[in-house]
Amino acid sequence: MTNSFHYESIAKMIDHSLLNPTLTTRDLEEGCLLAQRYNVASVCILPYYLARCAEVLAETSIKASTTIGFPHGGQRTAIKVAEARQALRDGGQELDVVINISKARSGDWQYINDELFALTQTIHADGAKIKVIFENAYLDESMKIRLCEICGTVGVDWVKTSTGYASGGATHADLKLMRNYSPDRVQVKAAGGIRDLDALLAVRALGVTRVGATRTETILEECRKRLSLEPISQVSAPQAEVLAEY
Repeated sequence: MTNSFHYESIAKMIDHSLLNPTLTTRDLEEGCLLAQRYNVASVCILPYYLARCAEVLAETSIKASTTIGFPHGGQRTAIKVAEARQALRDGGQELDVVINISKARSGDWQYINDELFALTQTIHADGAKIKVIFENAYLDESMKIRLCEICGTVGVDWVKTSTGYASGGATHADLKLMRNYSPDRVQVKAAGGIRDLDALLAVRALGVTRVGATRTETILEECRKRLSLEPISQVSAPQAEVLAEY
């Protein structure tokens, strides 16, 4: 059977996730270099390391990104806006923002609208993009639909299923709903449970354009294998020299 994809189209779907709080500075550095070797779409990294991540990726097409209001979204809007401004100063090009889950579950849609509008305006003013994390495991269908409508109205760039830390990740039912109820200009990102190439291809078929992944190397080495491409070496000589400092 002929493959209906090529390597770059798959690699550029992946936001390499480096958000586990136990990751060391060496882990974060190594993760940035891994993303560089595999030429993914972005690296989504712990906020304190974003400036260094942007430095590492400066001469590449890979976007430096981080999270805002992560992982529960309960910060005041002013704090989230301040986080976003700091991330933009640190070189962030794509920011993954968690909604106020409590407000969504309370049905306070004006609050959600106002907060997402403020964040979208702040992020877009700097030429960056915003991905809005719903955390679908905590929401019913009507809440998810309302969030899609609000995100379309305020003009976000992506709607995203989850942080990856709640009990549920990206389900096909949720991805179909998010694609169906979001305007065409709003893309869909799947996060949580995308652990192999087949899972990525399955959500791609649903209209997903980005996935959050920690198993980037596994996914992309399988992709290269199926395309009869050479595997990518573990660490190049220049990158090994950089890692020796950590």
